[in-house]
Amino acid sequence: MIRLACRRLAGETGHQGAWKLLEELYREETGEDLPPVVRSERGKPYFPDSPYYFSLSHTPRHAVCVLSDRKVGVDAEEADRRVHPGLAGKILSAPERERVERSDDPRLALLRLWVLKEAAAKLTGEGLRGYPNQTDFSPEDSRVREIDGCLIAVLQEETEGETL
Repeated sequence: MIRLACRRLAGETGHQGAWKLLEELYREETGEDLPPVVRSERGKPYFPDSPYYFSLSHTPRHAVCVLSDRKVGVDAEEADRRVHPGLAGKILSAPERERVERSDDPRLALLRLWVLKEAAAKLTGEGLRGYPNQTDFSPEDSRVREIDGCLIAVLQEETEGETL
């Protein structure tokens, strides 16, 4: 089970909007109020006494939440966000850099890779340390989708026979 919610912010911060989405998804899925949330040593929020996992993200215009029965990570960026081209040299592995350079839209390809890297960091709970240039993602990865002008990557814990 995986449930994704994304909405435009309306008079609230992204943080507030994402937590409201989590409350709504949890209530819809379980019929119960949101259980207590604690944070891991590295700051990843989780439910200590629930079989559900969640991940939150927000942009200047959107709040995003994923609720799942497996460990999950989500990240979001506005598709029109400007990025400094020098960022690619710091955060991309050599294969990723080649894919971006061959892309019809290198800025968008870089953003798609960025949300994948952030979602992976949230999935593991390790967070981003240094430059995340040891991955081998593709800008065409189907786990990135665009909703209302917002790029959203959702990664779930692997199960047998599945790859991340």
